Amino acid sequence: MTETWLLDGNRVAAAIKEDLAHRIQGLAARGIVPCLATILVGDDPSSATYVRMKGNMCRRLGMQSVRVDLPAETTTEELIAAIHKLNGDSQVHGILLQHPVPSHIDERAAFEAIRIDKDVDGVTTLGFAQNAFGFADYPSCTPAAIMAILDDYNIPIEGKHAVVIGRSPILGKPVSAMLLNRHATVTTCHSRTARLDEIVRLGDIVVAAVGKPRFVQGDWIKPGAVVIDAGYNEGNIGDVDYESCFPHAAAITPVPAGVGPVTIAILLKHTVEAAERQARSIR
Repeated sequence: MTETWLLDGNRVAAAIKEDLAHRIQGLAARGIVPCLATILVGDDPSSATYVRMKGNMCRRLGMQSVRVDLPAETTTEELIAAIHKLNGDSQVHGILLQHPVPSHIDERAAFEAIRIDKDVDGVTTLGFAQNAFGFADYPSCTPAAIMAILDDYNIPIEGKHAVVIGRSPILGKPVSAMLLNRHATVTTCHSRTARLDEIVRLGDIVVAAVGKPRFVQGDWIKPGAVVIDAGYNEGNIGDVDYESCFPHAAAITPVPAGVGPVTIAILLKHTVEAAERQARSIR
């Protein structure tokens, strides 16, 4: 068996950000600064860390970051009002509502309040539908990151059997659609799928997005398969048992430094694209 490729997400993200830096400079010359607004409800420490990371990345690239912090007791109506205020702000190009929100909030209603041209995280049902049809401006960021990694490493997709473990509306389902639109044959599974290990062994490309630490085992992986670990669990642990899967795979993403940094880069890319669309509309 040939040596396993380590699919380095930091390298892919760096290439995306290098391209963005030139585009941001071009926008700045026209007096436009791409702006991402992040909304954090409550004081979950992990969510606060993610929001801070995204804000820091914006600043390093010369983008603007607007942070909206709301108390944990915020109601659905109050959250939606805050989103509508950002919708109406022409200086804000992208809106990110940090997931999860407190359980008493109708998260889906809040997502739906985000204007489609500012839905840079791909969380609305309209954005989901556009992605399924293959023409979304801003597909969900983690699925788009997975596709970016496959493309950067020139991993063939057409004609391959992709097995996706996970069915969330912002990861498993949209990445299944994106792979299908690229002419893969796609099987979408989940943690309750019967004989899951047997199905995974059929996959030329395996995407783990089930939200369970070290869930995918090495003897599930067909020799020579490409393994994409889109999971992130406490302790920097993915959904794939990396040590047991590595010897079977032709290529594999690590956790951390795999899909995660590319996801953030895609979010910033979508925000820059939204600013570019606004610039074209005001010529």
